[in-house]
Parts: sequence; C-alpha cells; structure tokens
Amino acid sequence: MARNRRRRLGAWLLALLVLAVVLALYEADRTGVSEPSAGPCPDSALQCPGTSPAPGPTPSPSADPSATGSPSPSATTAPSAATPSPGSGGAPTTGPCSSPGACGFPDARTTGPRIALERHDTGNMSVKTDGTVIKGWDIRGALDVYANDVTIIDSRITSTNWWGINLRPGYSGLRVLHTTITAVPGKGPDNGGVDYAVSNMGGSSIEVGWCDISVFGNALSMGQGELHDNYVHDIVAFRNQGGEWQHTDAVISGGGNKGRLTIRHNTLLNPVPVEQGASAAIGLFADTGSVSSVVVDGNWLAGGAYALYGGGSGATGIQVTDNVFSAQYHPNGGAYGLVAAWDAGGAGNVWHGNRTADGRPVVPEPTP
Repeated sequence: MARNRRRRLGAWLLALLVLAVVLALYEADRTGVSEPSAGPCPDSALQCPGTSPAPGPTPSPSADPSATGSPSPSATTAPSAATPSPGSGGAPTTGPCSSPGACGFPDARTTGPRIALERHDTGNMSVKTDGTVIKGWDIRGALDVYANDVTIIDSRITSTNWWGINLRPGYSGLRVLHTTITAVPGKGPDNGGVDYAVSNMGGSSIEVGWCDISVFGNALSMGQGELHDNYVHDIVAFRNQGGEWQHTDAVISGGGNKGRLTIRHNTLLNPVPVEQGASAAIGLFADTGSVSSVVVDGNWLAGGAYALYGGGSGATGIQVTDNVFSAQYHPNGGAYGLVAAWDAGGAGNVWHGNRTADGRPVVPEPTP
C-alpha cells in the first residue's frame, strides 16, 4: 500500500512539474519575453534585466490633428538604455578597402531594424509625452518630437514630410537606434523633395546609431549629437521650391553649435552629381556661426563636391582622424577633391591617420 501511495504521489508530482513547464512556455510565448539568462545585457534590449523602474503610466504619442488614421501606439515609459558602444560593429581595416562592408564599415547588413515590424499609418505625428519609446513600428509618416527622452528603436519610417524625425527646440534626450529612415521620392513638400532624415532644431545633443538612411537631401542635420554606426546612402537630388537644385549632404552642420558633435564609424555616401546640388559626405559649414568641437573619426566617406568640408577659417576643436576617403563616385573622392575648408592653424584642430580607400594618406590643402 505504501509503495502504491508513493507511486501515486510521484505521478502527481511529475504531472505538476509538466503543468508548470507548459504554463511557463505558454506565458513566454504570450508575452514574447523569456526568462533572462545570466550574462551581459542582450543587444536587442533597451534595458538590462533586473534594472526596471517601478511600473508607471503608459504614455502614448499624441497624433497631429492633420495625421491620417488614428494610431494607438504601444509605447512604454523609457527605461535606462543599454546599447552596444558606438563603433562596436568592428574596427575598420588599415589596408586598402574594396567596399565599406568588406572593410568593417556599416552597410545594409549591420543597420536598420532587427525585429519584425507592425505597420502604423500615422501620417505626420507629434510625440508629446516624455519618455516615450516607439519600437517595432513600420511608420508611414513622420515624427515631430515635442518631448524629452524619447527613443525610437528597431523601426522603419517612410516619410513624405520635410523630415523623418524632428526634435523641437527646448527638448532633449532623443535617441534613434536600429531604424530605417527613408522617403518617397517626388512626394515630399519641398517641390517633391524631402530634406532631413533626422533634424535637431534645438541646442541639445541627440544620438543616432545603427540606422539605415536614404533619399533625404540633408540626411543628418544637427549642430551637436552623437552619430555612430549609420549607413547613409542613395540620396536623391531634387529642385527645391525656389527652383534650384537643393544642396545635399549625408551629414550637415551649420556652425554656431554650443555642444560637441561626434561623427564616428559611419558610412556616408553622397552619390548626387555636383551639377545637381551635391555638397559633401560631411559638410561642416559656418552658416550660422563658427564651427567648433567636432569629432570626425573612423568613417567611410564618398561623394559630394568635396567629400569633407572642414569648417573653414576660424573653426576650432575639429578632430579628423582615421577616416577612409573612397573614389566610389569620383576619382578624387568628391567631384573637386577630397577635402576643402580645413584650417590647420585653428586651435585644437587635429588631422591624423586619414587615407584613401587604396591606402594613400590624405593631406588637405591649406585654407586660402
């Protein structure tokens, strides 16, 4: 009898164990989250396990009244972000390079979303809640950010607006990670053109990393921020509302910035013909004030009138190091040459380790 009772007890315990395993698997499948394993925070996480803040309200981006459709976004309060360090996609080689991807620079394989996306026809949507996180969205529209600490990650934006993502003055903490930002050629408001993939209209620093960016005329437009591990390509030429060819740059900064701009380990391509408005792969221009505090390190640059405009006379604190200048579009990197407007005598200006894709050192001409 005792033996039978033990057998029955063992059977019950085994059944309970099986039931517990089934329920755990069901819960993991239902929520899409499995028990975190020990070790470093996974690359796909915004936050490492075990560091979640106390649950709070779930904010939602507020749609612009002119937006088409009525989105009900699945947004969450932004946690402390944990993401790979900039430049972690692999150090570029030091010898001749045949292409960006073959030599450790970002390309389509290492940028853009890493998860399946859900379509959201938002139109031109305003984000007005601090701490909003947008993840896994395939957005047909544009985001206008009037909030602090907003994160867009593992998403896609297809815009027909002036911008893909725009940070308004007075707000800070915007992060755009692992996202594709593109537009529909001929459908933008600037006489069919689109101007800025990510625009920073204020005086705060923003981060753009591991993004695949195309079509926009001035893809990354900002005076301060951290731009790293991005792939900017296939910029599309267009005539603006004034009837002139819009100047195009993969990265553009107009000077007068108060904070630091860091441009590190990106692939920045400007294929636009110079007669159709091409300016640069990186354009540091003193349009609104002197250029200062810019780091340009370890990028692959190709195209433009010149591949790099270095800030001009009076620029200070410009560090240009270990970049590769490619002849992908022009034998001299840009239509007219590799570098223009470099002030070697500017305080804190550094030029070191820059070379062409076939391994020759790049030495800029003195500024007139």
